[in-house]
Amino acid sequence: YKELGEYNKARQEALKVKGALGEIEPTAAVYDPILNALGDHQPKMLGQVEQQVREKGINLAQLREAFIILCGSGVLHPAQEDRQIARAKPFTDRLNAYLIDKSRSSNDVSFLASPVTGGGIIVPRFSQMFLKARSQGKKLPAEWAEAAWQILAAQGQRILKEGKTLETPQENLDELTAQAKTFSDALMPCLKALAVA
Repeated sequence: YKELGEYNKARQEALKVKGALGEIEPTAAVYDPILNALGDHQPKMLGQVEQQVREKGINLAQLREAFIILCGSGVLHPAQEDRQIARAKPFTDRLNAYLIDKSRSSNDVSFLASPVTGGGIIVPRFSQMFLKARSQGKKLPAEWAEAAWQILAAQGQRILKEGKTLETPQENLDELTAQAKTFSDALMPCLKALAVA
């Protein structure tokens, strides 16, 4: 239950919206049903979501406002039409392969391209390294972590966690494995839906 609690806490933090007049926290009674309706990470029309949340007492005006806030905070992204996605995918695949290869030696670029949104999606360096390992046939998070650690160790790099450098290979590998599991559970479904992975 700890992981679920941490996920919900992270979800609540992500929904805090900062504006010119300060920070607001959207109402869970409105936003939770909307986020649950979008939880399968598949593109949906506004009308489809409206039908799913209507029984929770959420009207179209509330839904539109929530969509604007969720898009503005980066939690939700507009999607292109299937024809545009198909046209863009070969280009985004090539660009992403290039950027992922660069992640072996640098964390300069923390975004990958999505043909679904037509824009960039935040994907940190280690996550990009996990994607590379996955593209090389490694199926399990522990294998992705091992592949990433081999690259980092060869470069003499160590992971910084909570302000402290992890010194031993096992500490680094354990941290990478934990990050790979989180990546697999939390980020991978989104990246698949966005046609990044």
